[in-house]
Amino acid sequence: MDLPPRGELFDFHGVSMTHYFTDNWENVQNFQARPDDILIATYPKAGTTWVSYILDLLYFGQTAPERQTSIPIYERVPFLELATAHFDFGTELANNLPTSPRLIKTHLPVQFVPKSFWEQNCRMVYVARNPKDNMVSYFYFDHMTLIEPEPGDWNNYFQRFIDGKMVFGSWYDHVNGWWKKKQTYSKLHYMFYEDLIENTGREIDKLCCFLGLSPSAEEKKQILACVQFDSMKNNNMTNYSTVPSMDFKQSSFMRKGKVGDWKKHFTVAQNEEFDEDYKKKMKDPTLQFRTEI
Repeated sequence: MDLPPRGELFDFHGVSMTHYFTDNWENVQNFQARPDDILIATYPKAGTTWVSYILDLLYFGQTAPERQTSIPIYERVPFLELATAHFDFGTELANNLPTSPRLIKTHLPVQFVPKSFWEQNCRMVYVARNPKDNMVSYFYFDHMTLIEPEPGDWNNYFQRFIDGKMVFGSWYDHVNGWWKKKQTYSKLHYMFYEDLIENTGREIDKLCCFLGLSPSAEEKKQILACVQFDSMKNNNMTNYSTVPSMDFKQSSFMRKGKVGDWKKHFTVAQNEEFDEDYKKKMKDPTLQFRTEI
């Protein structure tokens, strides 16, 4: 199969994007949400697949167990703005979902979310990850995902991340934009990757509380076992091994799933530069990230 060429970054209404996520823009913006839709929103590489899988198991693990072995996660939870030739467009997949509620994934900054999601008062789950680990994870992802812009070397990538020259724009704008939205939109549950790593069960309980779900202790135990990093990494329905545009010789889609791996990549000088810059961009004292646990 011929693979599509790597995307080129361009400025799209003030946010760096590639055409793979803007080619279907009109259909994305006119997407008709339903009141029971659940939107899973993250900056790339912040735990999207993890939370998508948790939600899929909570809603359909008992009622439709056959989905778990036959339909990959990226079809169960379509990626709304994705528009590449190798897949049905995200909007089509979402419109054809047989499930209720529909679980839909996006990496869009908050200002790009189709307006019907707000009009229908949909529930949304946002997952944020500390920027140092997020950067490292994105670096490896861009190496192995052949529709992403060429990542170049680590030093160059480090600078690009700080400058917000990434697909889906600046990490800082993304996490801050969604955090601000939480103050005015009550149906938004904001989670942290580090909290999920530290205590997955507790975070699932909080999700259930937000969604009004009450799984049995047995169900919760089953879900916890399924969503452990190694289980997901070895599960062909969640590890993206069936995606043609990913080169698993470069890296695996699920690489480490740890907190603090950035220490193996950042030089001392980079870490100092990063921390200085971070202080300038992250002015809201209520939004706090942990770079180790």
